[in-house]
Amino acid sequence: MTSEPAFTILDGGMGRLLERLGAPFRLPEWSALSLIEAPDYVTRAHQAYVESGTDIITTNSYGLVPHMLGDDRFKADGQALADRAGRLARAVADRAGRRVLVAGSLPPLFESYRPERFQAGEAPRILKNLVEGLRPHVDLWLIETQSSTVEALTSLAAVIGDGKPVHVSYTLKDENGREGPPELRSGEQAEDAVRRTLAAGASGVFFNCSQPEVMSQAVRAARRVVDETSAPVTIGVYANAFAPEPPSDTPYAGISEIRADLGPENYLKWIERWLADGASVVGGCCGIGPEHIEAIHSFREKAPAS
Repeated sequence: MTSEPAFTILDGGMGRLLERLGAPFRLPEWSALSLIEAPDYVTRAHQAYVESGTDIITTNSYGLVPHMLGDDRFKADGQALADRAGRLARAVADRAGRRVLVAGSLPPLFESYRPERFQAGEAPRILKNLVEGLRPHVDLWLIETQSSTVEALTSLAAVIGDGKPVHVSYTLKDENGREGPPELRSGEQAEDAVRRTLAAGASGVFFNCSQPEVMSQAVRAARRVVDETSAPVTIGVYANAFAPEPPSDTPYAGISEIRADLGPENYLKWIERWLADGASVVGGCCGIGPEHIEAIHSFREKAPAS
């Protein structure tokens, strides 16, 4: 009988890897540009993560939103591009030679880190294109980099009834490493957000796209909430590797610098901490690449299985 792995490995960031591979890459399209102009690079990026040992690859759909594509292009091509993102990931997973799941990425619909820009009236039509394009190809949903519960629960409601697991991942305030109770970028307490998210039916709550230094407190807060219920709930973490910056009035005004202290060896130390805090899914966000995932996989190979 095959034993279960000690924890599940999510892949790393897509945009930075595409840039490293030499794919077409510029703002504001970000990772979506490769999907439009050179999808073979997206396949290569997914393949690199599979070869590094990931259990879950995430569709390259983070940039498929109007404020990155432009509204006209989104209306004309958004669903077809989401379908392409799903197909590319599915094809790589299916030929992996082992069980690799595909997570359908549902990003912030209006802008990352800017909860005040959420537009409830516009959200359904954006979600419709993304969900309908991705749904045939994914094993689970990953609602990523959510700055508030209102935006997260809007996306959750769009997919909760289709029978696939739905994980909601929040981004945290992380300036200067922050001390005190962890907060979403909206100012909501992370513990309250977890409680609301689980009550709405999420299969798991993750934290991503924030500095590693703020993640442990959030994981422990999530663990406290999960321990209140008997329902099986997944807790996950995937941090970024760049220093925090103040919000800009210009969306995606520049590409952030990667921290020099978050190579694979140092990032693995954070992974070990999050696992001890109660996470069972770990991976990486912006600036975390296949070499980091390989280090995590090697660590797991030496860990006792559950």
